[in-house]
Amino acid sequence: MAESAMSIVKAALRESAEAALNLEGLAGDVLEASRMLVACIKSGNKVMFCGNGGSAADSQHLACELVEKYSEKRKALPAMALTTDTSILTAVPNDENFGMLFSRQIEALGKKGDVLVALSTSGKSPNVLRGLDQARSMHIRTIGLTGEDGGKMAGRCDLLIKAPSSTVARIQECHITLGHAIVQVVESELL
Repeated sequence: MAESAMSIVKAALRESAEAALNLEGLAGDVLEASRMLVACIKSGNKVMFCGNGGSAADSQHLACELVEKYSEKRKALPAMALTTDTSILTAVPNDENFGMLFSRQIEALGKKGDVLVALSTSGKSPNVLRGLDQARSMHIRTIGLTGEDGGKMAGRCDLLIKAPSSTVARIQECHITLGHAIVQVVESELL
């Protein structure tokens, strides 16, 4: 068992490192996403994040980096994760359906000039796709973070950043690295 477990560990670490090395090819997209967030915040608007499961956790993580800080003490930046209000997270699926979870919140909280960052490893999550559609109908700019094939998010995002992997764990690792790079640029531009 120890030899088998060691093989699993080494393969996971190697795959993660290879995916991370391939992120450099997305530097232009990271800069474009950063510019979108900087323009949004400078104009007095906010950044909203959404995703399911691990992507919900990443949404909260990245919103926190903007509100609190990434690496420099500074003024709080307006950001929120649409994955945190337990009353909304239970009422919308109960009263409507789970596919409406993010679109209802965007309808209530979003406004023209905001930016929605939508995370979906498959690019096929119905509630994320509906959220993107709702944002577009309200003239809210959109950034999508997904896996290498993009799923159904292609064409629904102003900017779609596709992590160079088809493995969920590797995609999620890439998303947090990409998100950190975006936030680091935003922070440096707004400091």
